[in-house]
Amino acid sequence: MSANTVQAYRSDLVQFFAWYEEHGAKRLKDIDLKCLTAYLKHLHGRKLASSSIARHLVSIKMFFRYLVLEGVLLESVVELLSSPKLWNRLPKVLSPEMVDRLLDAPGDDDRFRLRDRAILCLLYATGCRASEATNLQLRDVHLADQFCRCVGKGNKERLVSLNPRAIAAVEAYLTYERPELAKSRDEDGGWLFVTRSGRGMSRVAVWNLVKKYAARIGASREVSPHTLRHSFATHMLAGGAEIRALQEILGHANIRTTQIYTQVDHSRLKSVHRQHHPRG
Repeated sequence: MSANTVQAYRSDLVQFFAWYEEHGAKRLKDIDLKCLTAYLKHLHGRKLASSSIARHLVSIKMFFRYLVLEGVLLESVVELLSSPKLWNRLPKVLSPEMVDRLLDAPGDDDRFRLRDRAILCLLYATGCRASEATNLQLRDVHLADQFCRCVGKGNKERLVSLNPRAIAAVEAYLTYERPELAKSRDEDGGWLFVTRSGRGMSRVAVWNLVKKYAARIGASREVSPHTLRHSFATHMLAGGAEIRALQEILGHANIRTTQIYTQVDHSRLKSVHRQHHPRG
């Protein structure tokens, strides 16, 4: 599993055992449905989203399966609990006009405007996740051939194309800003995007960066790096991209994850209706 998934599962289990020490049974073997139901009620009381509660439950289930495999428990009572029903929420997307404004948001007053613009342009051009963008190294980027190699979930590699705007932004950053940033370290780690101390950027730093420029153009507070990924996918479908090709570009293991964008792209659905309905 990815480092982010492991970190999330660990956080969930830490929270569970903090609650368990105060409200749970004395021994793990004595945990029953009443105890687990009380914990789920506790999570609901914290006003967590159904998706978050479902993940907490998955974390606990995985841990108890481990205990069964290790012979600590004979059976896992957690398996008797069902996850809360999840409603498919449509992803938030930006219009092409708003994306253009976001990509142009870094200005002369920003300390690392070329780097910031390169990050924003690359996220939208490729549909990469924030973690995939920050894991890029110089050797992964092939500007002359207009593509870069990224590593996604499950350490799966894929090639993603770069458009002219992203290429120009990355070239400007590599020429005028990155050499100065990399000077602050004795050894260059080879990361594409680096901080003022020459270290590779974190996904949290990219998240804050996107939030900063989204606020500057008056976009919703909910805008994040994943919003650019959602916008990329939706705009690709609107431009006529095939769903299977988009699945490969985004690095989705399951086509059903990609299909949610067909619900977002209303213009595409209207076009399909007009083209194929006998009274369209």
